[in-house]
Formats: sequence, structure tokens, C-alpha cells
Amino acid sequence: MAETVVFSKILHVRENEKKDAQKIYYQAMDVFEKVASELYVLLKKKETAEEIYDQYIQTTTALDKIIDQVNYIEQLNQQIVMVEHNVHKARTDMETKQLKLTDAHVEVKKFEKIIELRRETEANEAKQVEKAFMDEISMNQYLSHKNG
Repeated sequence: MAETVVFSKILHVRENEKKDAQKIYYQAMDVFEKVASELYVLLKKKETAEEIYDQYIQTTTALDKIIDQVNYIEQLNQQIVMVEHNVHKARTDMETKQLKLTDAHVEVKKFEKIIELRRETEANEAKQVEKAFMDEISMNQYLSHKNG
């Protein structure tokens, strides 16, 4: 019985670790989503800018406008490269946090299983003791009837 209590305390600690790992993972996931959304917005801006550039090329447009558009697209490309790096970093961080969460979950499951097995063992031992006690009572009743 004492062992089960000890394992229950350890399980409680592991569950707290799992909850902490979950919070950290969800925070990392939020960071990833924000950075990925930023990248999406930049890519949409670049797509729109390229469409405008194509329209400028197709029609008679001032050279200054075309140059400004090319510079704007180049600026977007530089921003995209930086944000892609941030997305990669955020994804890696999120995946690391997910592995830690998975490990914490496995640890919790291990201790839940150990506790379950210990309780089953304790229940079986209690049944054996009860069965032996009942056998002894039956034996005493039989002997008292036989002698009495």
C-alpha cells in the first residue's frame, strides 16, 4: 500500500510536469502561428506587387513606377527571407516542445500503469488472505462440529 502512495505522489509530480510542458508547447505553437501568418501576409503582398509589376510591364507606364515596384518587390523578398528564417526557428522550437510534451505524457502513462498493476496485485493479495482466512474458519467449524 505504501508503494502505491509513493507512486501516486510521483504520478502527481509527473502530471504537473506534463501540464507545464503542455503550456510551453501551446505558447510555442502560438509563436509559430504568428510568425507563419506574418510570412503568409508578406507572400500575399509580394504576389500582389508582382501582379501590379506585370500590369506595368504590359502597359505604358512611367519607368519610375516600374523601378519603384521592382524595389518594393526586392524589399519584400528580403523581409520574406528573414521571416522564413523565423518560421523555421519557431517550427523547430515548437517541435522540440512537442517532443518534451510527448515524453511527459509517456511518463504519466507509465506511472498510471505501474499504479494500476500495484493495485491489482494488492487486490489479489487481499483476496488470497481473505481466502486463506475463510479456509481457516471453515476448517475450525468443521473440526468443532466433528469434535463437538
